[in-house]
Amino acid sequence: MTIDIEDEARLRPFYEKRIAAEVPADHLGDDWKGYVLRITGGNDKQGFPMRQGVLTNKRVRLLLGKGSSGFRERRSGERKKKSVRGCIVDANLSVLSAVVVKTGEKDIPGLTDVTRPRRLGPKRASNIRKLFNLTKEDDVRKFVVRRVVQREGKKPIVKKPKIQRLVTPRRVARKKAELRAKRTQREKQKALADDYAQRLAALQKEKAEAREARRSSSRKSRRSERA
Repeated sequence: MTIDIEDEARLRPFYEKRIAAEVPADHLGDDWKGYVLRITGGNDKQGFPMRQGVLTNKRVRLLLGKGSSGFRERRSGERKKKSVRGCIVDANLSVLSAVVVKTGEKDIPGLTDVTRPRRLGPKRASNIRKLFNLTKEDDVRKFVVRRVVQREGKKPIVKKPKIQRLVTPRRVARKKAELRAKRTQREKQKALADDYAQRLAALQKEKAEAREARRSSSRKSRRSERA
């Protein structure tokens, strides 16, 4: 929901506040009496977004890399300097984003007087169990949140998410097969290593015996020459 406020006096209590700060909204009007808002971000008049952790109310240039908000990596390992706005609110902002932390006495039309149900349900099996208070013996697949998509002139379709981290008998059997294959491979490698060690020891023994035989024969030949 977007609310346009032209009066700067009503916005002044937000100044010098940081992102994640909670501000009473009584100064916005009688309808907002008792409301508390949490600042979540904003943009300045040139469109540069606020960034958490930059403790200034001015615009700065930061070296951003992979995983940084406001930067998309085009090549592997790429980094780039980009301009961002600090996390402190001032008069140079054109958009200020906030969420309602505490509701007041009156409902705000279009904001707190309507209830919007969640469009999508949880995907992870543990979260579905938590939502419906299920045990591990219950079948999670029967409790997936489905939604009907109406199509003009066509038959409606039912969509549902693919459950993540779902432990099924097939998954258990596959996991056991993988572990069994790893164990077999380890045993095979160990047997090959033992066989190699035995062959190497036998070869070294043969070489030592041949070397000793040559030394003894050379000693005997020297003795016969002296005699």
